[in-house]
Amino acid sequence: MLAVNIRAERRSGTISDINGAFSLALDTGKHTLEFSYVGYAAQRIDLFIREGETIRLAIELKRSSKMIDEVVVSAGKYEQKLSEVTVSMELIKPYQLSNQNIVSLDMILERTPGISILDGQPSIRGGSGFSYGAGSRVLMLVDDLPMISADAGDIKWNYLPVENLNQVEVIKGASSVLYGSSALNGVINLRTRYPGNEPATEVTLFGGAFMNPARKELIWRDNLPLFAGGSFSHLRKAGNLDLSLGGNYFKDEGYREGEYENRIRGNVGLRYRVADIQGLAVGLSASAMYVDQSDFLLWQNADSGAYLQNPESMTPFTGFRYNIDPSIEYVTPGGNRHSLKTRLFSVRNSTENADRNSASKLWYAEYRYLKRFRTQTRWTSGISFSRNIVVANLYDNHAGSNSAVYSQLDAHLFKKLQLSSGVRWELNTLNGELYSSLPVVRAGINYQAGEGTFLRASIGQGYRFPSVAEKFTSTVLGSLRIFPNPDLEPERGWSAELGLKQAIAIRTWTGFADLALFWTEYKNMIEFTFGVYPPPGEIPTIDDVGFKALNVGRARTSGIDGTFTLNGKAGPIGLRFSGGYTLMNPVDPSLLDSAELVAVDGQVLKYRRRHLLKADLEAEFWRLFGGINLQFNSRMINVDEVFLDPAIGNLLLPGFPEYWGDHATGYTLMDFRLGWSITEMIRFTAVLRNAFNVEYLGRPGDIGPPRNITFQLRLEF
Repeated sequence: MLAVNIRAERRSGTISDINGAFSLALDTGKHTLEFSYVGYAAQRIDLFIREGETIRLAIELKRSSKMIDEVVVSAGKYEQKLSEVTVSMELIKPYQLSNQNIVSLDMILERTPGISILDGQPSIRGGSGFSYGAGSRVLMLVDDLPMISADAGDIKWNYLPVENLNQVEVIKGASSVLYGSSALNGVINLRTRYPGNEPATEVTLFGGAFMNPARKELIWRDNLPLFAGGSFSHLRKAGNLDLSLGGNYFKDEGYREGEYENRIRGNVGLRYRVADIQGLAVGLSASAMYVDQSDFLLWQNADSGAYLQNPESMTPFTGFRYNIDPSIEYVTPGGNRHSLKTRLFSVRNSTENADRNSASKLWYAEYRYLKRFRTQTRWTSGISFSRNIVVANLYDNHAGSNSAVYSQLDAHLFKKLQLSSGVRWELNTLNGELYSSLPVVRAGINYQAGEGTFLRASIGQGYRFPSVAEKFTSTVLGSLRIFPNPDLEPERGWSAELGLKQAIAIRTWTGFADLALFWTEYKNMIEFTFGVYPPPGEIPTIDDVGFKALNVGRARTSGIDGTFTLNGKAGPIGLRFSGGYTLMNPVDPSLLDSAELVAVDGQVLKYRRRHLLKADLEAEFWRLFGGINLQFNSRMINVDEVFLDPAIGNLLLPGFPEYWGDHATGYTLMDFRLGWSITEMIRFTAVLRNAFNVEYLGRPGDIGPPRNITFQLRLEF
């Protein structure tokens, strides 16, 4: 195990190297050695050293039983306990995906407290709405490196290697100091697995069907749409080489007309620990995916045609994505760490209409230095550089770059107090135009007030440079027109929170409760806005009516976010519960004092909800397990007013104004699952999603999937 702390009488000490080995010179006599590592129970050993004696020790640390001692990396770019971080975080473990047959990461994020996904676009605590697939205020990382497209600035959820997932860490709140642009609303970091001492292989096969919707008039085909797929992962060590392999295949006929997805994906990870240079490791990982897909954009009408696609909006495409990630890392004998991580991420889409073809590449490199002090203080500094190339008929051709330098200090004081502060400065260019971010800062504090009780407070600034798609997209999708805006300016903002985390440990029960008060402010917020946009000096025509990305002003989101997790046993039954409730007040501050404001709801930002409730309960007895998942979303209060206009709204989305009046309500979804571990290596699971066949609406014109059932066979050996 790398970087285990070894101390003698709390005075002298060292850390283990990448192979878990260490050496420590001590005087003759009696000594007490203490071994500690985040996420593991500390261990002490008494020994007596004689003159000239060398003692060999084999130490095995046991994982801590307290969930609050889970290890996270994203908050400070180094390993630390979940209880010690100064920001709110959510963790997602592999069993949460395998037990529910999650085939894309956005599916499990939608079940995570405080997070919502609207047609593929993530929002944390109401910080984002809907922007037609362009741009993201939440930064997606895979193994600490950005994984968003260079053109649209969006997240390709079906590309992420969930079959090789070790842990997902979600930071709630502005994280631009460590991660830069697109982390304005938070960060999602998917960390992949590396092998343990024993080889491990997992194979999953599944298949299922969408059932008929509750409204009979929505049934559009005679047979039930099917979906099926499979995945595998293999991990093993070969001397000093760590090897991980993974693959995934998925085929979905779609529950709506013209909607389908066929994809095949593979990934490989290599890490070699150099034997002759202790602490040095080099790595190379790569992924690739081919996809044949068509997304549902606009319905034909709200009645019998809600599951039928407007033919003019259909955009089937084939795509190829790949990334290549060389890296090198060196840990000094004193525990300081130098790392250089790089990534090439390429996205290419081809359609029957050549005007919508696109190709983009993102080159990214980051050098990071971590300095460890004996007081458990950590100093993280780094520089990063990225280069974007976009070749697309949809956006034209564009090139840009980004350079940044950052530094963050996490200091432990008096054992119970941790202070964190950081700063970042960034330069961004696009087509030769220079944008410079003002230095952004963050600060946080975490205080252990009692046994298992932790108080925290933090404030951080953030910013986001607009994507190429937001600035330059010019296209027509059915009755929707989207216009470019080359003058779009970056968004800026800040977020603050006060939090309390309480560990729970009662006999066989462990868990924690977390409560946070949060406040977020944005300015120069970017939204696609309906209007008339004629070329300069020309008379407006019907062809100049549509949507354009604009800096519309300010936004504010405040509220309460609470989560609760508990694991334990009730007699012979093992129980595992997790859930959370989020109360949000996403408003436009410029309307708060408006004398013309008639309805309180008029303040609320578009495509936001005020209440989110997520809960999951799983019980296990003998070789059987069952689970219930619940999601409640309160009503979406505001959408673009043009969709509600009886004339224009019916032209853009036929029947939507009337449909909104009848269906603009909150909704509750419930999923059930039942599994049987036939042997230690073979498990069979059935998952029933949307069990009560609720008809619910995401963005305008986007009705969610009806009841569907999945059967899964999982092998582990």
